[in-house]
Amino acid sequence: MSRSRETRVSFLTIIAVLFGAGLAIAQQTSPPPNVILIMTDDQGYGDLSITGNAAIETPNMDRLAKEGVWFKQFYVSPVCTPTRAHLMTGRYNFRNRAIDTYLGRAVMEPEEVTLAEVLTEAGYATGIFGKWHLGDYFPTRAIDQGFQEAVVHQGGGLRQPANPPEGERYHDPILSHNGEFQQYEGYCTDIYFDQAASFIEQNASNEKPFFVYLPTNAPHGPFDEPPTRELMEHFKAKFPDDQNDNRSGFYAMIKNVDENIGRLLETLVELGIEQNTLVIFLTDNGPSAGSAGPFRGMKSNVYEGGIRTVCFLRWPGLIEAGSTVSFPGAHLDLMPTILDFCNIPLPDNVQIDGRSLRPLIAEQGEIKTQGWPDRYLFLQWHRGEIPQRYHNFAVVGPQGKWKLLSSGRTSQHIPEDPPGFALFDLENDISEKHNIAHNHPDIVERFKAEYDAWFDDVTHTREPNFGMPPIVIGSDEQPTTILTSQDKRVDEVGGEGWWAPGHWPVDIRDEGPYTVHILLNENTTKATEVHLTLQMDGEQWTKSVTIPRGVDAMAVGNITLPRTGQGRIVGRIVGEEPAGPHVFQLTFK
Repeated sequence: MSRSRETRVSFLTIIAVLFGAGLAIAQQTSPPPNVILIMTDDQGYGDLSITGNAAIETPNMDRLAKEGVWFKQFYVSPVCTPTRAHLMTGRYNFRNRAIDTYLGRAVMEPEEVTLAEVLTEAGYATGIFGKWHLGDYFPTRAIDQGFQEAVVHQGGGLRQPANPPEGERYHDPILSHNGEFQQYEGYCTDIYFDQAASFIEQNASNEKPFFVYLPTNAPHGPFDEPPTRELMEHFKAKFPDDQNDNRSGFYAMIKNVDENIGRLLETLVELGIEQNTLVIFLTDNGPSAGSAGPFRGMKSNVYEGGIRTVCFLRWPGLIEAGSTVSFPGAHLDLMPTILDFCNIPLPDNVQIDGRSLRPLIAEQGEIKTQGWPDRYLFLQWHRGEIPQRYHNFAVVGPQGKWKLLSSGRTSQHIPEDPPGFALFDLENDISEKHNIAHNHPDIVERFKAEYDAWFDDVTHTREPNFGMPPIVIGSDEQPTTILTSQDKRVDEVGGEGWWAPGHWPVDIRDEGPYTVHILLNENTTKATEVHLTLQMDGEQWTKSVTIPRGVDAMAVGNITLPRTGQGRIVGRIVGEEPAGPHVFQLTFK
């Protein structure tokens, strides 16, 4: 080699080393990415124009797919609370108590470590705007679980009894802002996005990384409060046979969400932070009133239509636009995926079930799918206090080809006996029309064995594994405690539903005195007396309150509870049948 050639090679080597070092320094000193996680409520796989729905245009949801990566086989739970628990903890929801949507079964164990808590510890500003649905009382609220800013409704929806009765509406709702009820003007989805935009602008101006969680309650029913009358009329013209306007209202809400996403993306451009912001979009379960696309089933069941959703991740300049991933992913993977993109390790004492999906994502033209270990995914949900083996469950195989399930009436607590199993080849039967369990008994037995091992594991995470964390009364963190039908535990005899007789498990931190506001069920017509009973360690304390006829609410002051500790409070209306209406809401202040 000539000396000039050696000199040139050496010079280029030096340049390469310096460039590489400079690139490494730039990567080390680049600001942490911002993260926006958007999740709609009850929107189906087929409720976007990009998935083939000709009835609606969703250009901004579609844009997230076209400008990012689309996970083509992405799974969530059959209903909303379990999905949210998976999302926030990266763990199967049977580990964290949030197993159903109401009656105290939608409260997450406060000792669980959430994504928001990890990001807060790493220096992020964290905000939630919309639907939390994992606990309305200390220490289970969003603001107790890592979110520094929270504008949320109570319970599972704005037209459900966890919210203040005077604010049960989609327009001009009463929402909880950092634990205090506040009246807002406008349509609920618009409010969430406006509040999120203000939060983003504030933190961008302070050059502070942020995590924004935008779980809308739209397009969850009821469907008679559309965002605008114009949108409702637009879709009514498309669905002339929609006698109850359910589909019209449903799609009007989706269109409104899409328009808000467009405005939010423009905000990122205006603030100059689009290139450093990861935006994720998914839905929480199958559709309630819309379309599951090519899949069988709807919300609540474990066919693909109930548990398969779209999932888009967009980060301009990093994630390759228009890329797709065929490997199965799930809600419990988003926490580790987000932390991976943010270069934040899990705390040493935290164990999760999900895994980062980043190795599957094409970044700047590089696809890193080698070494992706096989795994099974498990989805299950039904009503009841304790999950039951084989009841409405699904197992998706390692490569997403095989799926074993056992469906059932989810309103019933006990599965069919004996349970019936169905095996589907998702590669060749995406609509799950052909049960081929009898052709592959070896696969059925293998998947059942995997399910049994999983069920035994997740249902024995703690002792007791299920049950509602008690509602704290008398804490400094939440001086006013409201007991609602959302968290009322039903008695063993008396059935299900908001108005079934039951009790509230409580943890009395302060004896009082309290002013107790009593609100009766609107169906109560004969009551003149209410008994408030506190049961603790075999002892019982009862306070009788007379309510004049025609009055559905009153306040009683100077009530002192007998002592502190854990117990249960029962609100019983005198003269009603055991299965009849009971106290709707108690407020201790």
